[in-house]
Amino acid sequence: MELDPITAASFAIIDREIGSHPWGWTPAEYAIIRRVIHATADFEFKYLLRFSPGVIPLGIRALQKQAPIITDVGLVAQGIKHHLAKQLNNPLINALDCAPADAGVETRAAMGMAAALAQYPQAIVVIGNAPTALHKLCELYPRVRPALVIAAPVGFVNVLEAKAFLARLPLPQMRVQGRKGGSPAAAAITNALIDLAVLDASHQTARRAD
Repeated sequence: MELDPITAASFAIIDREIGSHPWGWTPAEYAIIRRVIHATADFEFKYLLRFSPGVIPLGIRALQKQAPIITDVGLVAQGIKHHLAKQLNNPLINALDCAPADAGVETRAAMGMAAALAQYPQAIVVIGNAPTALHKLCELYPRVRPALVIAAPVGFVNVLEAKAFLARLPLPQMRVQGRKGGSPAAAAITNALIDLAVLDASHQTARRAD
């Protein structure tokens, strides 16, 4: 996939600074890690990203089958929207748009996530801001089993607890450990996975042509 000159130069700098990276990453995992570092200019993410077994092929297949993508907030959706539209046709849903007018004691992000998952229970879920949305998703398991969870909520309140809750569940997941994360990181993970899905589809087409 051809990169614009600035992105290509940025990736080259990241590659040099990472070095030979004896971390045991697969090429696909490194593609995602590099994209997050590019989006955040924070090399600490190389220590923080966690991938459950087989999650990247599962995510690629879900994207290729046009699974809906649910985000917790609009900033994450905006970070994905244009990249997705150029390459795939998956529906993109901002959970806040699904939230009831009166969320009661729960946050709008939590109630919006519950409502979105009720409509799209096998979606790809991308969380880059609201730990309450992630906690709500975890509470709904096993009644709801998303195809993939990309979990990168950021902050100090309930962030570690929500991520630990997800880590205990047998759901396919890409997770940013610790307090770090954010909308740019969550969008970067998703956009890298979109690129991998498109590249995989082109390889499949080439093999069939042979």
